[in-house]
Amino acid sequence: MLDNYKLERKVTNNFINVKLGLLIPPFFLLLLLCSYFFIFNDVENYIAGYVNIQKDLFFYLNGKLSGFPNLQFNLTQLGDVLIFFPIITFFIIYAPKIWEALLTSAILSLVVSAILKKLFSVPRPAAIFDNESFVIIGKTLTGRTSLPSGHSITVFIVITILLFAFMPKRNKYKISWSLLIFTLGFVITFSRVGVGAHYPLDIIIGSTIGYIVAILGIHINNQVGWCAWIKNKKYYPIFILLLVIWGGVIVTKILANNLVIFYFSLLSLVVSLYLITRAYVQRKH
Repeated sequence: MLDNYKLERKVTNNFINVKLGLLIPPFFLLLLLCSYFFIFNDVENYIAGYVNIQKDLFFYLNGKLSGFPNLQFNLTQLGDVLIFFPIITFFIIYAPKIWEALLTSAILSLVVSAILKKLFSVPRPAAIFDNESFVIIGKTLTGRTSLPSGHSITVFIVITILLFAFMPKRNKYKISWSLLIFTLGFVITFSRVGVGAHYPLDIIIGSTIGYIVAILGIHINNQVGWCAWIKNKKYYPIFILLLVIWGGVIVTKILANNLVIFYFSLLSLVVSLYLITRAYVQRKH
């Protein structure tokens, strides 16, 4: 059995070492991209420039990745908070600090994503290209909400929080762990290109924003700790109710699309529901 207190202490100590200086490289990357596409191009042509510079790469990646349609359709579901978050709900008990950062980051991401999608208003690939010229897996999306990729933001919030939560102490292991976690993140996020829903730069920018938001979420909780109530077992009935409702939502998704990843999320919810219920019942013993 996991040692609740030891794991929570490890995560807490690791989060204390997350400094705002880590935001400099991703902010610099976003500044360069925004300068190129949205400052040095006139308002009417920046969308055309944004799409054309990555058009060939989009078709190439879409053609390659869509060769594994079931894998891509399953992976892309992890960009949905209703599917990805349940997989780590057991951390509510064993490392609530993770969920403090996750909740704060999720709230920030909703605001940031909505503002940027409205600001840039970039049409989806299916709204620009002939739908017969590339592969679309799942629902055809045609709105002007391509940039940034919300799925990529969600995925990178989760993996960035996990990255720092379990960062090893030794440098050689830090490098290996970081490469592993970022590779996993991009394998998941580029499924959005595989299903024909986003351009490659939507993924890069969305992933960068997710990384930034996660660090901000960790830092905010280090300073304020407004979500510290999560670790208080008297609030567990709220989590129990939410997990039951959450499970019902996933069941409806299974009925609509019988995907393996949905069962994995549902199983994780059921296990977490059992653990949280048991912990609540035993809280006074």
